Amino acid sequence: MAALLQRFESMQATSVNNPTVQLASRAGERLLAKGQELDQAATKDAEEVRDAFVSFFGETFFSQMLKAMRSSVGKPAYFHGGRAEEVFQSQLDQTLTEEMTEASADKLGEPLFANQFPHLAQILSEAKDLQQGDIAVSLNDLNGLRRR
Repeated sequence: MAALLQRFESMQATSVNNPTVQLASRAGERLLAKGQELDQAATKDAEEVRDAFVSFFGETFFSQMLKAMRSSVGKPAYFHGGRAEEVFQSQLDQTLTEEMTEASADKLGEPLFANQFPHLAQILSEAKDLQQGDIAVSLNDLNGLRRR
């Protein structure tokens, strides 16, 4: 617990103006204040941080990938649209980046999120376990209603 407190203090000291770090710090403070008790506000903050992190990572990663892909192919000798094609190509790349992020950024961003913010990943994991436990209990309750 002391190590967790030291980590939050170092995060606050290094990057005060970063909104993602501020959200992570707030969620961590709530966790410490409740004595490792999981509450809904900490879970909500952790989900916001995860969503922002995955979105930022996905858009950055896929935009750089498309940029590298486009730079590896030269302009064609014929049928090049000039400046207008370059403008619309960048808009198309932005749309493709957003769609690719929405479709598959979770697969790459979730492990990175767990490495970058392990305390928030733990909060989300515990919340998921609690939710699955509630579902299992409710299904067991339904089994008691069976006809015999």
